Amino acid sequence: MEAQLLEILACPCEEHGALRPGLADDAQADYLTCASCGRGFPVRDGIPVLLLEEAVGGGSPGGAGEG
Repeated sequence: MEAQLLEILACPCEEHGALRPGLADDAQADYLTCASCGRGFPVRDGIPVLLLEEAVGGGSPGGAGEG
């Protein structure tokens, strides 16, 4: 993932944390992980899927007040 793109992307959760490549337990995974909530978002065919329903780990998907 390009560094310029990572600078402008943010987690869709309320904290809007910065995203970093990989997962906590697999730095080479095709995911972006939120520095605030710890959710991992898949990257499919080079496109980040920043949907809380698609996230793994971190807070509960579609947390309080969402939906």
